Amino acid sequence: MSLLELFARTLDVTLPVFAMVFLGLGLKRLKWIDSAFVSTASALVFKGTLPTLIFLSLIKADLGVALDVSLLLFFAAATLGQFLLSWAWAHYRVPQQDRGIYVQGAFRGNCGVVGLALAAGMYGNYGLSAGSLLLGVVIVMYNALSVVILAFYQPGQSTDWRSLLKHVVKNPLIISVFAALPFTALSIPLPTWLITSGDYFASLTLPLALICIGATLSVSSMRDSSKVALGASWMKMVTLPVLSTGVAWLMGFRGEQLGLLFLFFASPSAAASFVMVKAIGGNVALAANIIAITTLMASITVTFGIFALRLLGWI
Repeated sequence: MSLLELFARTLDVTLPVFAMVFLGLGLKRLKWIDSAFVSTASALVFKGTLPTLIFLSLIKADLGVALDVSLLLFFAAATLGQFLLSWAWAHYRVPQQDRGIYVQGAFRGNCGVVGLALAAGMYGNYGLSAGSLLLGVVIVMYNALSVVILAFYQPGQSTDWRSLLKHVVKNPLIISVFAALPFTALSIPLPTWLITSGDYFASLTLPLALICIGATLSVSSMRDSSKVALGASWMKMVTLPVLSTGVAWLMGFRGEQLGLLFLFFASPSAAASFVMVKAIGGNVALAANIIAITTLMASITVTFGIFALRLLGWI
């Protein structure tokens, strides 16, 4: 296979995802959709269509293949390592008042939408089912570690573990993972009509969520980006994915496993990070800039990352 053909195959994976993001940006500028639509659609995705997608992908999956304990453990360890490395770097290079926001923006990825969309595009049902299990692990870690780092650097804030636990337990994505496991493990069938209806509903998830991501991007705010925002974006999209994927390869991960890990590592900063910063009265402009920059960077870094891994024969 020539380099041109290899690159074309890579674009087949990444372009459909990021085309929807840029479509959302264009629709917002044309005023075909507005903030009210984005707010309603995002709530629908988070509370309804995405949990349905995760549930259906798991009950259709071969749990013996999707439930990869070594993959789950490595991803959890890598997430913790990314958090600690970002914190160590921020301690020496970032102003104290911005350190918590920097760290959260650098380690917390949008795995639930962008990562899962890329995984589905690249690996189909395996990407959805194995990615959903990874998502269940990382949601807990992202929320816990984000609360810790933001509270540490935000005066007057404390780590409310009871509130955090309540938030995690009520998370629709985590509920969908645990709800699906008995059906998968015990091979409990569901009526065909229910599966078909669920598929219709779940199919709204990725295009709708990606359009909403695009609609929330602010090109004007990126023009005012600080060095902190650019530094966090580079850490999130280049440094940490390269290091984490390299370590995964050294640990023996190859093929679909390594590809899935890379896609999750290379996902842009999560929109939820903005919500958490706003809730504690932090620098919301910095958080928004990190999300916008990493989302636009992802269209390039993810594409060339997949291309490089395929060229090396690692995936």
